[in-house]
Amino acid sequence: MKKLLVFTLFFGIKFLTAQELKSISQPAFQVGEELNYKLKYGIFTAAEAKLKINDTDLKFDDKSVFHLVAEGRTSGTFDFFHRVRNRYESYIDRKELTPYLYTENIHESSYRRNDKARFYQDQRKIVSNKGTFKGDNQTFDVISAYYFARSLDVSKITKGDKFSMTYFLNDELAQLEIEYVGKEVVKTALGKFNCLKFSPSIQPGRIFRKDSRLYLWVTDDGNRIPVKAHVEVLVGSITMELTNAKGLKFPLTAKKTEP
Repeated sequence: MKKLLVFTLFFGIKFLTAQELKSISQPAFQVGEELNYKLKYGIFTAAEAKLKINDTDLKFDDKSVFHLVAEGRTSGTFDFFHRVRNRYESYIDRKELTPYLYTENIHESSYRRNDKARFYQDQRKIVSNKGTFKGDNQTFDVISAYYFARSLDVSKITKGDKFSMTYFLNDELAQLEIEYVGKEVVKTALGKFNCLKFSPSIQPGRIFRKDSRLYLWVTDDGNRIPVKAHVEVLVGSITMELTNAKGLKFPLTAKKTEP
């Protein structure tokens, strides 16, 4: 549940046509950026997450890459009943922002798993622990999808537009559809932000109600970072909120002065 929800909150977007996505000339992020989040179940803090961009000398296909790292851990009483210490890494092309390698290091209570997937974009294939899979014209892992989406040009997006993205997770390809809801001012612990609001699709069932909707608020500035997400679940609700941001490429110009 935690893995599915956190990934859903960070997923990126793609036009529903078969055209290949193009990012803007310069990415919306840089080496040294670090974002911290807390995940709350009702009034209780259930987990914490950190996203950071590391420099690296590694090269894939003789091309320089960004090293993306996402770490998640439970906190408080949730840590006592179901301890989680997960780490996800992705190496993406510095120009195309598409992935070459994705790894997972999962520690959940007594459960352990280490997975990896190698992406060959030109051949439209992914090689993972469990075999070789056919990819799309652009296929992402869950971490690279988030960073790629931040660098898309959404200046002409209009309310009601819907998008989708192809991603590889749990040894299969899947698609996530996202609807653009509009612009909103969102209040967080860091202040108020002018945001773009999106609603990613979710699957009703064990976690979500039939009428549940997931909402994601992204800063309406050059950084395009998520500052808040909210979803109703079968019992209660879950909220994600940005608690700290440093090393950003652009100032947080979307931040507004408190009254």
